[in-house]
Amino acid sequence: MTDAAVIWKSAGLHLTRRLQNGWLEVSPELLRAYYTRPEIHPVAESCAAEIALFERLMAEPAAPVTEADLSAIADRDTAANYAVVLRFRDHLIAHGSVEAGYRALFEPGAPAVPPMFIDQLVHLIMSNLLRGETDAFLARAAELFFRDQVATTSDEQLLLADAEVVETRAQSGALVSAGAEPPREVELDILTPRTASGYWDRADRFDFALDFRFAEPGQDAFARLIERWLLHFLDLTVRVQPLQSVQNQSWPWHVGLDAEATRILNALYRGEELPAEGQGRIAALFRMEVAEPDRLIERMRGKPVFLGLALDAGNRLRMKPQNLLVNLPLLPVRQ
Repeated sequence: MTDAAVIWKSAGLHLTRRLQNGWLEVSPELLRAYYTRPEIHPVAESCAAEIALFERLMAEPAAPVTEADLSAIADRDTAANYAVVLRFRDHLIAHGSVEAGYRALFEPGAPAVPPMFIDQLVHLIMSNLLRGETDAFLARAAELFFRDQVATTSDEQLLLADAEVVETRAQSGALVSAGAEPPREVELDILTPRTASGYWDRADRFDFALDFRFAEPGQDAFARLIERWLLHFLDLTVRVQPLQSVQNQSWPWHVGLDAEATRILNALYRGEELPAEGQGRIAALFRMEVAEPDRLIERMRGKPVFLGLALDAGNRLRMKPQNLLVNLPLLPVRQ
């Protein structure tokens, strides 16, 4: 790894800086990056009002924008795109940091923003969390937090591969092996102790497959990331352990780390039988113990929380890391 400070240049960590609490500043440079997105960056056909608004925001990224400013833009799609970006901008500025803004997106009254923006925030936050990291398995497992994965079983391995990489290579005619219904096979390097040194120069390509079986480094790395995520956001110390199964069927609390895992775990919790065909499946289970029991609701003190990660019926994994922030049995934080 040539630059231990930054794993993914595409995350945009260079556009911001750490605040005193370790969170990230909503910097002018970060805001400008959203104004240069292709959906709102002026093109040759842009009207004078659109160009003027763009130039004003590039000069002063937090400049107020009125409804009249947006109504003056001739292209109504562009005006609507500006409205989305500006609501997102105002939300981040109001909350004072990238992390606070991200967390508040899942509270009542938060603005609706494109899922892509949420993934970008997680990518940026993970880049901050893993600044200086030298363990390639941690870096690759972190990709699950902000990039969709597709899974395949090969030689008794549960391999996760980046969904966008797989789809792009399949469309370009490459032979690929990780897709829900692959008419062809895509060959990706698998991250192993032997190949791990090659991750760093290719980190922004997202083209390493990860063996995600129980007792393999991928699951352990993912567990360590959950610990870091909760410490970073909630100042909560936890210990997370991968499990092969949950023996105690009357577990006290569970959190699905994606929509499919939530559906499956909720059904099992209620004692419902799931259809054998056409359903997703649990890819990984974890047991989490909280080191500060006084932060838990009373009935959960001294008891574990079980976590699940699942593949949907198309063998796709779409993690929702926000579930770790909003679905734990924690006491409300006193203001």
